[in-house]
Amino acid sequence: MMIRRSRSALFAATILSLPVAFSPVFVTPAAAQWVVYDPTNYVQNVLSAARALEQINNQIQSLQNEAQMLINQARNLASLPYSSLQQLQQSVQRTQALLGQAQRIAFDVQQIDQAFQSQYGNISLSTSDQRLVSDARSRWQNTVGGLQDALRVQAGVVGNIDTNRAEMAALVGQSQGATGALQATQAGNQLLALQAQQLADLVAVVAANGRARALVDAERAAAAEQGREQRRRFLTPGSGYQPGNARMFPNGN
Repeated sequence: MMIRRSRSALFAATILSLPVAFSPVFVTPAAAQWVVYDPTNYVQNVLSAARALEQINNQIQSLQNEAQMLINQARNLASLPYSSLQQLQQSVQRTQALLGQAQRIAFDVQQIDQAFQSQYGNISLSTSDQRLVSDARSRWQNTVGGLQDALRVQAGVVGNIDTNRAEMAALVGQSQGATGALQATQAGNQLLALQAQQLADLVAVVAANGRARALVDAERAAAAEQGREQRRRFLTPGSGYQPGNARMFPNGN
């Protein structure tokens, strides 16, 4: 029993005699960090973030609207990439050329007045029979030429129908595919120009037919006047028959 106590005392003395470096260290734990949650502040932060996001979205939408507006303006100002002016002018020029090729009496006021004064006016009593026949033939040639000219103009106008059909189809297609107001307006203006060209052809046909009909009526009126003059000359008493010597056989007795 005494031995055990001696050992315990020796062990305790040994422990007490150890250096301080080998002594156990006891560390006091650091103070805990507390996080305080403020609901009001959190809500305000969320609302601020939402408002900022809404402003950004509004700015983006505004920029998109401005970009679309610029695109629409560019489309409205874009010119139509198709023009039928040259084709329409060529059709009008062909019709004008046919009218300019009018035979004998052209579409000219002074020339018409001169022709009617010389060939369709009152027949003078002193006009020779040969002159009467010559004037009648000239009037007939005028009438035939006028009828031929009318037929040629009609044929030219009919020839323009195919060109007009192709141009009308092209312009309608351009109008339907227009990307802006300017293109649609230009396509509409060209369609109006096509109608004007067709009206010009119609006026040319009416003028040519009217000229031919006027020449026919003028020839009839002049022929009636000439017929009266020739009948008057036939019925006017002359010097009568004067007998003379007739020789049947010039070399005979």
